[in-house]
Amino acid sequence: MTDGTAAGPFLHPALFYAGEREYLAGTVPFVREGLAAGEPVAVAVPGANLRRIQEALGADADAVTCLDMERAGRNPGRIIPGVLRAFADAQPAGRVRIIGEPIWAGRTALEYPACVQHEALINAAFRGRPVTILCPYDARALDEHVLADAYATHPTVIDAAGESDSAEYAPERIVARYNEPLPPAPGAASFAFKATTLPDARYFATGRAAGLGLAGARLDDLALVTAELTTNSVLHGGGTGVLRVWREGGQVVCEVRDTGRLRDPLAGRRPRAPDRRGGRGLLMVHLIADLVRVHAGGRGTTIRCYMGC
Repeated sequence: MTDGTAAGPFLHPALFYAGEREYLAGTVPFVREGLAAGEPVAVAVPGANLRRIQEALGADADAVTCLDMERAGRNPGRIIPGVLRAFADAQPAGRVRIIGEPIWAGRTALEYPACVQHEALINAAFRGRPVTILCPYDARALDEHVLADAYATHPTVIDAAGESDSAEYAPERIVARYNEPLPPAPGAASFAFKATTLPDARYFATGRAAGLGLAGARLDDLALVTAELTTNSVLHGGGTGVLRVWREGGQVVCEVRDTGRLRDPLAGRRPRAPDRRGGRGLLMVHLIADLVRVHAGGRGTTIRCYMGC
């Protein structure tokens, strides 16, 4: 792994690995190089891989911030504000190193578009900052299209042959490609709302969700998500919208659709500045929900949130 400080402030390589030996060979020296240079280091990877890195580091693991990405990054939209920026912003001036593995074989097809958009958006979120984020990809377990997308979201790729520039690097293209219309949900209950019916919309959502099996703190979370999304529609999305609630497997889904135009792909993925009023709504939704899918089109915006029962 090159030092990178001369190559530019922000570095975002993908690490293609095949098996545990290659995984540790690509990650553990990266961590130790950072520690030796006095750089703050965080490792946010799925639990099994996290334990492998910790065991290989031995006593050095105590100097590293370790996070299980299966929990901390369950919702890919939460990773930039709640994991990467949360760590990087808390450090003193100087380079920061992070290993972030947001895509693993257990990710579902439903989650994947949000995952790959996250990888693309990292480049805009950290542009110009002295941060290195190394993203491992399991070349044996992941589909070929996932590895192809990694070439488009990372300017450099590391594999068994070494490190090379990616000729396919085009993160904006990935964000646009996966800005997909969301599939319909036949039979979902719907409620058209406006400013004067916002309390009714929240009551509708929680009532439907409770009937579908959501309870306790998760029901409270859904009430907050509904309140934030419907209020945003009234304030910024044309003044009205349509709320829909249904169940998919073990999750209750809450969707809000309005005629607003969401032009900023990083909306909701930046930590809120302490001196700024407002701007919490979509960020809060990302931090609460288990998955958030967004489609921003010419006729409006659809935001779909998944909450585990």
